[in-house]
Amino acid sequence: GTRITTQYPAAPVAADKVNVNTAAAEELALLPGIGPALAGRIIDYRRDNGAFTGPEDLLAVRGIGQQTLSGLRDYI
Repeated sequence: GTRITTQYPAAPVAADKVNVNTAAAEELALLPGIGPALAGRIIDYRRDNGAFTGPEDLLAVRGIGQQTLSGLRDYI
């Protein structure tokens, strides 16, 4: 028989990391633990404070804590 596979949008894989300094809100929202509200806050923070210099800088964004950051490390 014919096998049909459906592809669902997934979080980016390690080979295709998201640059939090350049990614659009839609791309950031796909990251584990982020979603639309936090994606917007990341964009606002970036606009107001400039580029993130490392993953730890994301802790300055309201709503992102150590647990969320731990889940993001493989994707950013």
